Amino acid sequence: MNLPAEIANTTKEHRLLTDIASRPPGLLAGRSAVVTGAARGIGAAIAVAFAAEGARLCLVDRAEGDGLRETADRCSGLGSEVTTVRADVSLEQDVAAAVEHALERFGSVAVLVNNAAILTNCRVAQMPAAMFDETIAVDLRSVFLCCRAVLPSMTAAGYGRIINIASQLALKGGPGLAHYSAAKAGVIGFTRALAREVADDGITVNCIAPGPIDTPLAGDLAPEQVEATRLSLPLRRIGVPEEVAPTAVLLASEPGGNLYTGQTLGPNSGDVMP
Repeated sequence: MNLPAEIANTTKEHRLLTDIASRPPGLLAGRSAVVTGAARGIGAAIAVAFAAEGARLCLVDRAEGDGLRETADRCSGLGSEVTTVRADVSLEQDVAAAVEHALERFGSVAVLVNNAAILTNCRVAQMPAAMFDETIAVDLRSVFLCCRAVLPSMTAAGYGRIINIASQLALKGGPGLAHYSAAKAGVIGFTRALAREVADDGITVNCIAPGPIDTPLAGDLAPEQVEATRLSLPLRRIGVPEEVAPTAVLLASEPGGNLYTGQTLGPNSGDVMP
């Protein structure tokens, strides 16, 4: 039956509101999650979204300052049990200590969100090798280290959700961002391979590849560059971290995330349409 557009839209909105109202509380209740890069931006937004769904949280960041504590306080205010770890996730010993802390506190790690990243801008011809190496270490090596650290406990439990934060630049590239694009492309490739390795163990591994998002990571961009980026997007607007976090909740939850593995989801304002 074809309804008039205004009635169809009203009916669709009613169904959506009904679905939201009837959704069971605490999609992540009882689950423990490690979120890296949790002091700000997308990592902080994911942590808060997880807390709102009842997750217990181990928040990890290397940044100095109050950001990590502020995120923890927001999550605690939502009733979540929270612990924090200062760690550089590009370093093997720091990752081992952070995961050990989470396991000692919660007994298990059901969800891992690899969000920690750095972003610098430099053309290849002028790029110091140290800049390239640091980007690969923080944005890609850390994903390997954190996944490797949580896999034994996830395998023993027969359950796990790993969510890696990539970027739409992994798919399209960008001038001055070859190192960042390469690292994030590596994250996508790593995700697909690991997803096949651990599927039989009850573990899913997926990527989120956001488009332009208003975060401190992109704080060095000139205003005219930001505006040009905005105008290039089909939706004509740059997102905010809170618009990425629900995708992480989906992938971490049941039954919403059950059939996703080896996938790359793209909340990117239409910037990339694979």
